[in-house]
Formats: sequence, structure tokens, C-alpha cells
Amino acid sequence: MTNRMFGNSQILAWLQYYSDNTQIDLEKVKILDITRKNKNLIPTVESNDAVLVFTEAGHADIFYRMWSAGLGECDVWYNTGSEPSGPIEHSKLKNMIDRGINASAAMLVLNPNARSTYKIGMHNTSFSRGSIRYVGSEIRAVILNKMHMASDDTVCIISGESIAVEAALIAGEGTVIAVEYNGNDRRTMEENIEQFGLNNIAIIDHVDDESMKELPVPSLAMLVASASMEQEIACLLRLNPHMEFVIYTLDFRCAAALPDLFAKLGIGETEVIQITVSRMNAKHNFEAEPAPWLITGRGGV
Repeated sequence: MTNRMFGNSQILAWLQYYSDNTQIDLEKVKILDITRKNKNLIPTVESNDAVLVFTEAGHADIFYRMWSAGLGECDVWYNTGSEPSGPIEHSKLKNMIDRGINASAAMLVLNPNARSTYKIGMHNTSFSRGSIRYVGSEIRAVILNKMHMASDDTVCIISGESIAVEAALIAGEGTVIAVEYNGNDRRTMEENIEQFGLNNIAIIDHVDDESMKELPVPSLAMLVASASMEQEIACLLRLNPHMEFVIYTLDFRCAAALPDLFAKLGIGETEVIQITVSRMNAKHNFEAEPAPWLITGRGGV
């Protein structure tokens, strides 16, 4: 087992401390160690009734950021030392926004408004407004369905900003590699990371062997079709010959050509679908939105 600031014995000691000093049902407690890489505090608290958060000293704005995300009504139980002993204190999070963390310890955060399930296909108003024109929420929901992500997956998303945000929420124990070629889009992506409190997204500006070598190897890639797509797919297959792919395009000729490109690169189980969404306007007429093709396949088949 790799060295960790909080090992099993310490976790058990803190659980016993909160069991002795609060009425919380330990069966409902989610354990989150944010001293480890890529752990998302805010989305975890948003979606769980009770979270035992292990943290090191030095998070000066942790409560302010949680309050900014709408978690002010959460109850926080904590002590003033770094050991699971002594008197326990309790406060609403909204009353702690000017405090930081001054010792390595565990705090129990209770969220009375937790939503137990994540809703796929968030409305576009949820995302940061910037240079990006986001895909419609219904189409995004289908894309995410086709990606079949697990909570610990490593996923590469190329030019799919809102997909990257939702993927980071779904794969909360994994990593999302967001590829942003455009500087303005990269800044909007960074705003989204800040807004959603995501720590499991790594942003890079292109795909090649050098840019990917220090990152975990993806098992899945979602790409918006582009002129550099063949080079990107070939690079990803060198990293993982069994990579799964989801390609998004609005170009019929590109969609029609992709099965042959997949075959050339050794990608099988190819499927091509088109998604059409129509929305009723104020005049009670239906307006069709752009109808993309999704092409999926898996390497090494």
C-alpha cells in the first residue's frame, strides 16, 4: 500500500470519534481523503448526506469555496486538534467562510439538501459562460450514455468541454484529460473547473506522445472530429490498444468515412448513429437543433 497521510487505523479512529460524539449513522458516511490527488470535495458533499473529509492544514478558503457553491446550510462537526480526541465543535458552514484548516484532521460535513443521484445532461446554463458553444443537454446525455464510464475511469476528452465537466463528476475516482487547443476555450474550461470544484481534470493543449507521457493512460476517449483526429486516435491507440472511442461530428462525409478509418486503425465494433432533437419555440413551432452523428468503436477487436 502506498504511503498516505491517513491510513486505515487513523480513519477508523476518526470514525470512532464521530460515532461517540454525534448521532450520525456511520452506514451513511462517505469517506473522502482530499490529501490524495484528484479528489472532488464539492461534488461529493453535494451528492452525499454525510461526508467524512480528511484534509491537511493549509486550505485557507475551503469553507468559502463550499459556501460559494451553495453549501452554506451544511452542518460541520470538527475538533481543534489533529487527533480524534477532545471536545467536538459544530457550526453551519455559512458561519465558517472566514476560517481555514490549521491542522491535519477529519471533519464531518452533513448536507440536509444532498441529492443522492447525479443527473446526466445538465442544462447549459449550469456551465461557465465564455468562448464555448456547448452541445445541447439532451445530446450530451446520449454521448455520456455511449461512453459507459465507471467511477474510476481515466477518460480523454478532446474539444468537448461540457462533456469533460460531466465526465469528471461521473468518474469522480478517476481522471479526465481535457484537450483544449484554443486558449479562450482553455480559460473557459478552467472557469468550469473552479465553478464545479473539480480536482480530477488535467488540461493539455494537444495530443501526442510527449504531452500524454506523464498522465494516466485513458481507457476511453471522446473526440470532436477535426483535421487532426487521425493523428490523435493513432496516438491514443499507442497508449492503449484497447481504447474505446466516441466521435462527435456534424459532417455527414466525416461520419460516412469514419468506419473505414476505424478499420484502418484496427478499431472494431463500430456503430454509427444520428441524434435529432427538436424543441418547441414560443410560437408553438418545433425548431430542429443541429443533428450530430456519433461513431463508436473499440481498439484491438
